[in-house]
Amino acid sequence: MIENIDLSLVDWSRAQFALTAVYHWLFVPLTLGLSFILAIMETIYVKTGNEEWRQITRFWMTLFGINFAIGIATGIILEFEFGTNWSNYSWFVGDIFGTPLAVEGILAFFLESTFVAVMFFGWNKVSKKFHLVSTWLVAVGATLSALWILVANAWMQHPVGMIFNPETARNEMVNFWAVLFNQVAVDKFLHTVSSGFLLASMFVLGISAWYLISKREELLAKRSILIAGVFGLLSSLMVAFTGDQSARTVSKIQPVKFASMEAMYEGKTNAGLIAFGILKDTEKKIGDKTIKEFAFKIQIPGLLSVLTGGDKDSYVQGLKDHISGNEKLGITSTPEKMQRGKFAMDVLTSYKRARLINDTAQISAIKGVFKEQDFRDKYFRYFGYASVDKPEDVIPNVAVSFYSFHLMVVLGFLFIMIFSVALYLLFKGTLSDNKWFLWIALLSIPLPYIASELGWLLTEIGRQPWIIQDMMTVSQAVSQISTGSVITTFILFAVLFTGLLISEVSILLKQIKTGPKH
Repeated sequence: MIENIDLSLVDWSRAQFALTAVYHWLFVPLTLGLSFILAIMETIYVKTGNEEWRQITRFWMTLFGINFAIGIATGIILEFEFGTNWSNYSWFVGDIFGTPLAVEGILAFFLESTFVAVMFFGWNKVSKKFHLVSTWLVAVGATLSALWILVANAWMQHPVGMIFNPETARNEMVNFWAVLFNQVAVDKFLHTVSSGFLLASMFVLGISAWYLISKREELLAKRSILIAGVFGLLSSLMVAFTGDQSARTVSKIQPVKFASMEAMYEGKTNAGLIAFGILKDTEKKIGDKTIKEFAFKIQIPGLLSVLTGGDKDSYVQGLKDHISGNEKLGITSTPEKMQRGKFAMDVLTSYKRARLINDTAQISAIKGVFKEQDFRDKYFRYFGYASVDKPEDVIPNVAVSFYSFHLMVVLGFLFIMIFSVALYLLFKGTLSDNKWFLWIALLSIPLPYIASELGWLLTEIGRQPWIIQDMMTVSQAVSQISTGSVITTFILFAVLFTGLLISEVSILLKQIKTGPKH
């Protein structure tokens, strides 16, 4: 346990990691989705032998390459920050967290990087079928790369498949499959990848709409809209389904996050689903935290209980249930969790003392305690609560969680409508005549980026103060380095990433204006 934590160091370390993650995620979803769109387009080319499909594929492949190259830089920096800025976290869970990252590097990255060269430079050097296989393998490699990163993040949300070793003060993996098939990981992978497919589809749809507005490249635009419309509609429906499933999982595994998403302080049965709401501060408090109430809301009665528990009589837990506890539901209060966490910490401290004086009997006895399932379930699972100062500190930012979630949901339904209208107008043969819709499609390109970033904002802000749910707070995870060095690198990264983003956008715009090579 770290004493005398420099809170400014914690804040700047969080800011630096958030900066890197936000910029990195501007590049990743487009890589995920566009790789599959390319594979689909090239498959049509190989099947039909139509050279126009080859030209279309190569145009979108150029845009993919620009995004792919720039996105790698932020990803490498992001992984290094776990060692530079979060070394205590890396030590505490390195045996678990490092495994999916290693698999990602060895399997997915090498698969992706090996065949991306063939995909870009092998058009006239290898057979059509081998080139097609290479394109599909790049798409699969990108998805596998995302899988292992998401598995690592999901473990932070729901730590499973490990046991704590008091001798090294590290968590060690005992069940790889439990980590891989963690329900949070499954939900997160399906939702994140399908959202990447959606984003890339909107990217293709919007650029193709610009060509129709400009009365250029109409064949490329309409065929691209056909692929993007079908792929995007299926992806947006998948996003809605997996988002719903993910919310159900969160309600069970991270109920405090879920209550914050719905701004629910009081638990209740027949809980309504908030379709839209505006929060306001009140004079009421939980400890030193102000309670938010709705200044305005549109609510569907009973639906939240139905969605989470199967019927309107299902009880949806509120924030107060977790602060004060609820004996009827078997919810342990936060003060009780804090006591249990401190007990687990005291046991670990006793073990360290026993090792210092080489008390072999005590060492053996305490090792046995850490192996007991009852101790792990009742005490060690709350290990992180030993670092919590006040019960209300476990409540995340309710306003950020609520607005992030609900705006993301609203945008999700908007995407379904846009793709549906695009396909309707395309098959009706009036797409080029409906300039209003083409402008909507073009101006909607940034919206999936916003929705995707909101999803990650909810994921990370919604579980604060934890870096590992219930087991380690963010303040305990930070490296003990100078705040000045973090501020310096923050500024450097901000300048670098902004420069990379400006470069990508300018290169993409130039390539789009140039259009495909005829």
